[in-house]
Amino acid sequence: MRSESAQPLQALCVPKFHRRLLACRTRSILGDGMNGIFAYAFRRLILCGVLAALCVTFALAQAPTGPQSGGQPQPTPPPAQTPPAQKPQEGGLSIAVEVPVVTMDVVATTNHGDIISGLKRENFRLFEDGVPQTVTNFGPTEAPITMVIVMEFSARYYGQFSYLAKYWTDALFPNLKPQDYVALVTFDMKPKTEVDFTQNKDEVRNALYHLYFPGFSESNVYDALLDTVDRLKDVPGKKSILLVATGRDTFSKHTYDQTMKALHQTDVPIFIVGMSKVITNTAEMRGYHGSEIDFLQDENQMKTFAKETGGFAWFPQFTGEIPGIFREVAAFLRNQYSLTYSPTNRNRDGKFRKVKIDLVAPDGSPLTVTDQKGKKQKYVVYAREGYVAPKGVD
Repeated sequence: MRSESAQPLQALCVPKFHRRLLACRTRSILGDGMNGIFAYAFRRLILCGVLAALCVTFALAQAPTGPQSGGQPQPTPPPAQTPPAQKPQEGGLSIAVEVPVVTMDVVATTNHGDIISGLKRENFRLFEDGVPQTVTNFGPTEAPITMVIVMEFSARYYGQFSYLAKYWTDALFPNLKPQDYVALVTFDMKPKTEVDFTQNKDEVRNALYHLYFPGFSESNVYDALLDTVDRLKDVPGKKSILLVATGRDTFSKHTYDQTMKALHQTDVPIFIVGMSKVITNTAEMRGYHGSEIDFLQDENQMKTFAKETGGFAWFPQFTGEIPGIFREVAAFLRNQYSLTYSPTNRNRDGKFRKVKIDLVAPDGSPLTVTDQKGKKQKYVVYAREGYVAPKGVD
């Protein structure tokens, strides 16, 4: 249907007063004496040319100013005002630089084992390979604990561990909070997950109570430790291993050196309750007198595992010491400080960097620690020995 507003092309392109003006100018040019037919044709020719020119002009005036698809690009009008050029800001280049960050979990105690609390950022001095570092983030680690209890369950010492397991769990679990996670792993020939991570401590306790006779007399502590460390590497948050074992390794696929190399690369502290003295004393009470040389070597290795990872190792003489030890384990985990820094050594060489942490007074002088009676005490800082730098890709 045609719209009432629609007009013929000539009427739309050439107004009426334009047509009249054109006719008058044509007559003056041709004169009255020209042949009628020739004059009429000539006037029509001129009229068509003028109409075409006016239509093109009108169409261009109505065309959009922006660029249109499918046609010739239209010239863009210059801006009304060109802003002055600005200098590029420093560091404005889009270059991604990976800055390494190292986090150290630290516990400080007196030489008698009393935990030093209330420390602040200015009380710590941190060195990497002897070079001072700047602590960028600091604070107590209040996150829930994720703990894996790794317990030796070998037929060699089955009678001792089956009894002690029921004894020390009642000392450990009351010192853990409801939001803490615990898993239980036992090992003889190989590690076995008895209970996966759970906040239900009774589930772990019941699993300990219902342990049956182990299948092997082997005690492969190296394999058990490395397997647990590997499983924890992708677990977020504050995590730790509580190893309850004699420390005797009989048939592991990994050597002591391989174990140490792997522990250099972990951020999981290992707390160890060595049962060798308890077993030896119990055996002697029953009339058995054996050599303690092997157990001494096992203890030294376990002390190294704990020191290397920022944990601690206890070697009780009697079962009565065990409840207090497990309270200390929970206290260690609850009183950790988290120190984060960006190493000044940015070389991606895959080498081990040794980290040392000292305590100082706010003015930089050595920190003075006293007991409740005002007597000066020496302090001990527990943190992992260092870390392995990332290795660059060739």
